[in-house]
Amino acid sequence: MAEQTVDWMSAMAGLSWRELQWLLPYAAGALRVALILLIAWAASRILKRLIRKGGERIKRHKRDPEELKRVDTLVRIGRSLVSILVWLVAGTIALSALGFSIAPILATAGVSGIAVGFAAQSLVKDYFAGFIMLLEGQIRVGDVVEVGGAAGVVEAMTLRYVRLRNFAGEVIFVPNGTIVNVINKSLNFAYAVVDAGVAYREDVDEALAVMRETAAELAADPEFGPRILEPAEIVGVEQWADSAVILRLRMKVAPAEQWAVRREYLRRLKHAFDARGIEIPFPHLTLYPGQAKDGSAPPLWLKWADEQKSASLPRGERAS
Repeated sequence: MAEQTVDWMSAMAGLSWRELQWLLPYAAGALRVALILLIAWAASRILKRLIRKGGERIKRHKRDPEELKRVDTLVRIGRSLVSILVWLVAGTIALSALGFSIAPILATAGVSGIAVGFAAQSLVKDYFAGFIMLLEGQIRVGDVVEVGGAAGVVEAMTLRYVRLRNFAGEVIFVPNGTIVNVINKSLNFAYAVVDAGVAYREDVDEALAVMRETAAELAADPEFGPRILEPAEIVGVEQWADSAVILRLRMKVAPAEQWAVRREYLRRLKHAFDARGIEIPFPHLTLYPGQAKDGSAPPLWLKWADEQKSASLPRGERAS
């Protein structure tokens, strides 16, 4: 019985050693993969930190807010690209450490890349368009833009899409490949354009003088004055509309401040026109009863519609 127990323990010990020898290469490969992933993680962290530090160093030498926005956007995109490249290389090396041949994988990836490129032309177009827009600085995070039929504030920009948030708070994703025209409404400066209508009977020169005075008062305001970069420009008579003469004025303002300045100017201009007695026209209705061939016009008969009100009037004042 004792001899059988010793033989069984010897067999188990031998089997365990053979299994250990069989698992040893895989354990070494797993250790190498873990080491590669650890190095990739550390390299990604270090490179992204270096990019962030480099961006902060560049921003210290910049004073233009537009340049600062461009640096922030480049830093975000650079950190994303570095992370993708580092983990792609780490994955390839990890496959090699596990004993897989990289050459067939790379060859297959090349052929598959061509096929995928033909099948996903829109995706390639998105990335290429995003790279060009980023390189030229057409769009930066924080800009107010109109792209792909959508308008809003740029919250994020990648090589794939531009993420906007409009005035209602809705988030809009616009693929870069669909962007044909970029309308940047907050690049360097903007213009607050105001069209004011006055009645035809009003003196145009007087109305323009009131508009100029109101613009000067707004520029002297401690809250809105810093937003206005140059004195207001009186464009003049813009249009003869159906019931009004349209007068135009514009003010050069700081980026993305044109809407606030325009709203405040219109509020003050309304008070100024009221104080000067300048009429702001509104729709009128003219009744024309027609004309006979001899040039005479028939009378326009009016009938009192409110019977209760008519009944309450004295008999001599009731409408017939």
